[in-house]
Amino acid sequence: MKINVGVFFGGRSVEHEISIISALQVIHSIDRNKYNVVPVYITKRGQFYTGNDLEDIQNYKDLDRLLSRSKQIVITNHDGEKVMTEYPASIFRKGRLGTLDVALPVVHGTNVEDGCLQGYLEMLDIPYAGCNVLSSALGMDKIAMRMVLKEAGLPVLDYVWFYSKRWFSDPTGVYADIESKLDYPLIVKPANSGSSVGITTADNREELEDALDLASRFSNRIIVEHKVVNLREINCSVLGDYEKALPSVCEEPISTEKILSYKDKYMNEGSKGMSGAARQLPANIPDDQTALIQDLAVKTFQVLDCSGVSRIDFLIDGDSGQVYVNEINTIPGSLSFYLWEATGKSFTELTEELIQLALKRTRERDNLVFSYDTNILAMKGKGGAKGLK
Repeated sequence: MKINVGVFFGGRSVEHEISIISALQVIHSIDRNKYNVVPVYITKRGQFYTGNDLEDIQNYKDLDRLLSRSKQIVITNHDGEKVMTEYPASIFRKGRLGTLDVALPVVHGTNVEDGCLQGYLEMLDIPYAGCNVLSSALGMDKIAMRMVLKEAGLPVLDYVWFYSKRWFSDPTGVYADIESKLDYPLIVKPANSGSSVGITTADNREELEDALDLASRFSNRIIVEHKVVNLREINCSVLGDYEKALPSVCEEPISTEKILSYKDKYMNEGSKGMSGAARQLPANIPDDQTALIQDLAVKTFQVLDCSGVSRIDFLIDGDSGQVYVNEINTIPGSLSFYLWEATGKSFTELTEELIQLALKRTRERDNLVFSYDTNILAMKGKGGAKGLK
């Protein structure tokens, strides 16, 4: 019997459309001889839909028509079965639409990639591929991620962070804090946005003001770093889990602007997602630098307790030669399949490993204790709640 794989995509995120592109690439790469593929589309309002029409990207040009031809669903755990049921319920409808055995989230950005969707899947007890709740949240939050990586001794740029509310109430204090610790030029980022959304550079205080205003539109926490001027950006993907993780070949994205923009990543060659971005592959860097970046990529992946496939982005200071970990994408655009094809692994093989890693984690998790069979509320003569500490 084939395993039912639910590919989850979309969501309430500024990267909603990119998620659609990535997910459809994944859907068409999964081995249909081994798996039944079930598209699960999450609208920008947080509604769940399924249906075969969701597998054709052309249908998304008229979203209202697409949704009218698809089934809105709710997912429940019914005696261990993860059941999809049509919503709203009606005596005139079939109701039960099928079951899910494993989930493959292909989502990007806040409200989905940041641990929200992963927590939902864990509550339903659905095995899922990719990072868990903690690593997803750390990977999305640029401040928390840097704190963990710095504690682990991994190289990150010096930074200053603060709540956007402080920026609005005490801009003079914010300027003083930033300029006492960091030199211009600076790079300003929302703490929890992806795909370069809301990220800008500043060469002086006037530009810093504009950059802080923009970043505060996307997050209530802002991070500011010194900008590496003579910069090269190198990316490396990692596949595996805490036990075994392998790096891909490295790539060097080609930017048309000061920083690698949303346009550079996703809009250079039509609707190809991250796989359509301009790049040097493999990156034209010395072998020893490649080995260093691959080693740092694996260490970053495992320090953050990641699983599945991630992409770690690095900065190289061309003046000093120093390599810095910039960020991790816990569900990278197009799942970085192009990096794995260049490493010798097909897209189908990549999705196969992701599904198997999801099932492995579930087997290990099933051996852990999460609750006790004893109902302490039913115990008598033990002092009740006052006797518990």
